[in-house]
Amino acid sequence: MGIELQFLGWAIVLGFVQLLLATALMTSQRGSRWNVGPRDGEPRPLTGVAARADRAFRNFLETFPFFAAAVLGVVAAGRTGAATALGVQLYLWARVLYVPLYLAGVPYVRSLVWAVAMAGVVMVLLPLLH
Repeated sequence: MGIELQFLGWAIVLGFVQLLLATALMTSQRGSRWNVGPRDGEPRPLTGVAARADRAFRNFLETFPFFAAAVLGVVAAGRTGAATALGVQLYLWARVLYVPLYLAGVPYVRSLVWAVAMAGVVMVLLPLLH
């Protein structure tokens, strides 16, 4: 198995970890009764780290489908290489770094890290466009 599929697997693990983190922080604010209940009605807004964890996870959900599709496409087309290997690494490690930066509320650097992750996606995608 190539590095592209391995890093796709690790990106899925990262998404799962972010889901658990966001859920735990959400439950700490809204309570376990809310978590196990039917969640009818409008929940009270999240604040602080819980809100940032939720937004970071939602941002992951916005970028991951593009990453996964690009990885699966280059692997299926047999178009992997050094650039796609670097691209998947840039995406994953930038996304890993993005989480604590977002949780800590670090501006600018967080956006730069997001841009690095997206550059990684582009690097994986480019072989499909040639």
